[in-house]
Amino acid sequence: MSRRNIREDDEGDQQEPLLGAIPWDPEPGGEGDDGGDPEETKLSYEEAVEKAGMMVGGCLWGSLADQRGRRKVLVVSLAVNGIFGALAGLAPNFWMFLFMRIVSGLGVGGSIPVVFSYFSEFQPRKRRGMMISALATFWMAGNILAAGLAWLIIPSSFSGFWLGSLHFQSWRLFVMLCSIPSLSSALVFGLAMPESPRFLMEAGLEEAAIEVFQKMFRMNQWGSSRPLLISGLQTTSGCKNQRGKAASGSRLQHIVCLTIRGLDPMRQIFFRPLTSRSIVLLIIFYCISFGYYGLWMWLPELFRRMEMGGLPCSNVSHGAVSPDSQNESCYPVKTAVYMEGFITAASNLPGNIFTILLMDVVGGRVLLSCSLLVSGVSVFSVWAVKTKTQSLVMSCVFSAVSVVAWNALDVVSTELYPTALRSSALGFFTGIARVAALMGNLAFGQLVDTNCAIPVLLVAALLASGGITALKLPQTKQAELM
Repeated sequence: MSRRNIREDDEGDQQEPLLGAIPWDPEPGGEGDDGGDPEETKLSYEEAVEKAGMMVGGCLWGSLADQRGRRKVLVVSLAVNGIFGALAGLAPNFWMFLFMRIVSGLGVGGSIPVVFSYFSEFQPRKRRGMMISALATFWMAGNILAAGLAWLIIPSSFSGFWLGSLHFQSWRLFVMLCSIPSLSSALVFGLAMPESPRFLMEAGLEEAAIEVFQKMFRMNQWGSSRPLLISGLQTTSGCKNQRGKAASGSRLQHIVCLTIRGLDPMRQIFFRPLTSRSIVLLIIFYCISFGYYGLWMWLPELFRRMEMGGLPCSNVSHGAVSPDSQNESCYPVKTAVYMEGFITAASNLPGNIFTILLMDVVGGRVLLSCSLLVSGVSVFSVWAVKTKTQSLVMSCVFSAVSVVAWNALDVVSTELYPTALRSSALGFFTGIARVAALMGNLAFGQLVDTNCAIPVLLVAALLASGGITALKLPQTKQAELM
C-alpha cells in the first residue's frame, strides 16, 4: 500500500492547505506502475508540479486579464481547473494523475488573482476592504466543504467498480466531485456575470461600461422607477486601437508581440511610482509563503513524532518496512485525518470575522503587520506541544492568526495597483508565493532531521520580518481605486 496527500492551496489559497489522505492502490502494470519511485519522491513531484502550475497560471492569466478582460479569463481558468481536476480522478497511473494536476494548477493559479481584481472593481470605496475580506472567507468555506466531503466519502466502505482496467474507488469520486464548484462557477460567469466596468473604462469601451453600470443600478434599485443618469465617463483613450496592432505581420511576429506585451505589465509594476510598494510586497509575499507553508506542511510530521514519544526535533525511526506491508489494501481508511482537517479549516472562522469587522476601521496595513508578528511568535509554541490534542489546538491557533494576514494581504495588494496592472501584479505575486512555498517546504524537509530548531527559528524570523516590512506599505484604507 502507498498513501498520498493531496494538498490543495486555497491562496489563496491561498490560503490554508487542505490535507487529505487519499489511498492509491497499485495494480501491477496499471495504476501503481509508476517506476517504483518511493512515496516521498512522489509527494515531492506532486507538490512541485502543482506549485509550478499555479505559478505559471498566475502570471499568464493575470496578464491576460488586464488585456482581454477579467470575465473571459475567469471563465477559461475556472473551466481548465474544473475539467482537468475531474480528469485527474480518472487517471490510470500516477504520472497521468500528475499531468492532470499540473494543468489543473494552471487554472487555479489564474482564477485566484483575477477574481480579487474583478470583485474589488465592483465595490464601493467605504466598504471595499470588508467585502474583499468576505470574499476571502469563502476559501475557508471551500476548505470546510472539501474536508467534510473527504471525511464522508473516502473512508466509506464503497469498494468501487471496474471501468475496463481502471479501478474506480471512493477517492476518485471525491476528486471528481471537487471539480464541480469550478465548473459551475465558470458556467455562471459565462452566462450571467458582466465584465468589470473599470476594465471596460480602461479599454475605452464607454458604451459597454455604461451598460454594466445600468445593470448594476437596476439590481440595486429593484422595484424603483428612478433612471440612472450618466452624461459620460472618464475613459482611457486609444487603448482599443493599440489592441489591434498585434494582429498584423507574420504568425511568428504575432506570437513575439503577444509574449512581450504579456510580460510588459510585470515589468511596469517595478517602475516609478510603483517601485517601492512592489519591492515591499515582494518581500512580504515571500516571507509569509515561505514561513507559513514551510511550517504548515510539516506540522503533522512534527506532531507525529511527539505522539511516538519523541520530541518535535527528534528523528523517530519506524524501522524497516516490509514489502508485504507496502502491498496491503488501503481500505478501510482511518477517519482521524479528515476530522482534524475539518476542525482546522473551521478554526479560520474567528480570524475571518475579525478581518471583516476591522478591515475598513484600522486598515489592511495594520492588520497585516500585527498578524504576521503574532504568527511569528506563535511558532515557538511547537516546543510546548506534548499531546495530539495540544497539536490540533496549536494548528488551529496558528491558522486562525495567519488567516488575518492572508486576508489583509489580499486587500492591500488589490488596492495598491491601477486597473491596467492590477491582475498582472496579483498574478506575479501569487507566482512568487508559490515559489516561496515550495522553497519553504523543501528547506524544512532538509533541516528538520538535522536540527529542526533552525527551520522553526527561520519561519519565525521570516514572519516577523514580513510584519515589520508591511509597515512600509502605503495606507489604502477607503482610498479610491486607481
